Amino acid sequence: MEILGIDIGGSGIKGAIVDTLRGVFITDRHRIDTPDPSTPDAVAVVVRELVEHFAWKGAVGCTFPAIVKRGVVYSAANVDKGWIGTDAQALFYEATGLPFWVLNDADAAGLAEMAFGAGRDNRGIVMALTFGTGIGSAIFVNQTLVPNTELGHLEIRGKDAERRSSDATRKRKDLSWEEWADRVNEYLAHVEFLFSPDLIIFGGGVSKRHEEFFYLLNTNADLVPAQTLNDAGIIGAALAARQQVAS
Repeated sequence: MEILGIDIGGSGIKGAIVDTLRGVFITDRHRIDTPDPSTPDAVAVVVRELVEHFAWKGAVGCTFPAIVKRGVVYSAANVDKGWIGTDAQALFYEATGLPFWVLNDADAAGLAEMAFGAGRDNRGIVMALTFGTGIGSAIFVNQTLVPNTELGHLEIRGKDAERRSSDATRKRKDLSWEEWADRVNEYLAHVEFLFSPDLIIFGGGVSKRHEEFFYLLNTNADLVPAQTLNDAGIIGAALAARQQVAS
């Protein structure tokens, strides 16, 4: 089944049509900068532009960088605070006339990795972590998602972990890979203590450069780079929509 997947991030909004049976794009990815300010109405305009770009007429899967329950947004760490309480699914339906299924961005990335990537067939406790504008997290127990974990907001040294260890922080503070890895290792040790995962999948935009820093990371759990890389959100969003359509 082919479904349009859209990945809303703090800096960019990306989309592609996905073959959800194989977990691959069947079109080129199209990206538009996230508007500033990233208000609900402004983002809805970009989402409509993406739908029109692909001339899409079916169901759409869409990620959002926040807690999302039944399509309603409940937090806004890296987007405009006006999103809190917004029914994103209804908003995007009004903007496009198409049915949308909206879920947390890291949950979508995790779904992609569990179906088509590094977590495929793993029946243990798996954590998928995404390092980008913030830190996203998804936890799976026996292939079942525990949604909206938001572990990027765990407190490390009195701050949100993502304020110390995200890829955006690395760039903003011009940290060396060694300096950044020290911060990431502190974060990984904390989440391992809390959840004792069997496998940690390291994803997000920075994962495509894992050869430059992976040897610096230390975990008790098996640690592997994401295989779907920065396409994970789009693929996972489309997969989630397919599951909803099927049910």
